[in-house]
Amino acid sequence: MKSNGALVSFLKARGLIKSRRVRRAFEATDRRHFVPDEHKGQAYEDAPQPIGEGQTISAPHMVAIMTEELKLGKGHRVLEVGSGSGYQAGVIANAIGPGGKVFSIERHAGLCGIAKANCRKAGVRNAFFHHGDGKLGFRANAPYDRIIVTAAAKEIPPALIEQLKEGSTLVMPLGEQPQMATLVAIEKKKGGQLEMKELLGVRFVPLV
Repeated sequence: MKSNGALVSFLKARGLIKSRRVRRAFEATDRRHFVPDEHKGQAYEDAPQPIGEGQTISAPHMVAIMTEELKLGKGHRVLEVGSGSGYQAGVIANAIGPGGKVFSIERHAGLCGIAKANCRKAGVRNAFFHHGDGKLGFRANAPYDRIIVTAAAKEIPPALIEQLKEGSTLVMPLGEQPQMATLVAIEKKKGGQLEMKELLGVRFVPLV
């Protein structure tokens, strides 16, 4: 694929982009801004790309699936664990609009800076990046309407459940082996009860 528009059309035709909100967010978030220079030629391919530090930018189809599953709304406050190159945060930021905020936590300081710079290049102004341990969440801005984790963990970090609002959703890959994980959506019910829905088998880098 040669353009961001072609990529969006590809994802929509395959039923991966379903809602107008997510389609518009993808249209507003050109993936070319988020891949390293040596991979610019593959920016619009539906495949992950290495971004350094042993990490990857997720394939666009996975970003679409996870974004749709979040069921984002205008003005939402969202926590992202694992900034990567900033692409997922950029899509979310454009989906929730200028009244919403994305707080993204990245373990690797270098990637944190890259993600921030990439979002700036892409015109994203409501995504905020912090260097830290994502398993601890980001208590300063909790609670969150939505939480997304972009790396696979063996269990749900307790801090993330604590920082999720009741009636809200957390989407993450879960499994003993990151290369054989299951993407799940976890809803925090009234009273703090959790309801988990298994979505599909996935391969992710491990949450560190």
